[in-house]
Amino acid sequence: MTVKVVENEKELEDAFSVRRTVFIDEQNVPAEEEIDQFEDESTHFVYYHDGAPIGAGRFRVVDGYGKVERICVLSTVRNTGAGKAIMNAIQDHANDKGIHKLKLNAQTHAIPFYEGLEYRVVSEEFLDAGIPHKTMIKEI
Repeated sequence: MTVKVVENEKELEDAFSVRRTVFIDEQNVPAEEEIDQFEDESTHFVYYHDGAPIGAGRFRVVDGYGKVERICVLSTVRNTGAGKAIMNAIQDHANDKGIHKLKLNAQTHAIPFYEGLEYRVVSEEFLDAGIPHKTMIKEI
């Protein structure tokens, strides 16, 4: 199992494939909201198991924060540590870039997962793509 920083079009398509499965197919997020105008300015991550993409995420810098976005793992491999591995890879990347404050918008059902990674809630609940979220931050 390996988390990779995306370096080519195939790896990017692998990340998008996981995101489409999780967000568009499972959660009914509109495709135009899932694949958005920030793709080109983001660093993408894809998690491989036996050569197949099973997880993804992206990272970009927004207002001095490392913004962690689009964290997802295929339903068949959830609760196996894949999400944590992706988050750790993104945190290492941020640290390497000298970014020590991370921010994300968590679906409310995922808040305990992120709290386990030492993120804390800093906002009221809001809707994004019709799904309840809260903003969370972490200093590294």
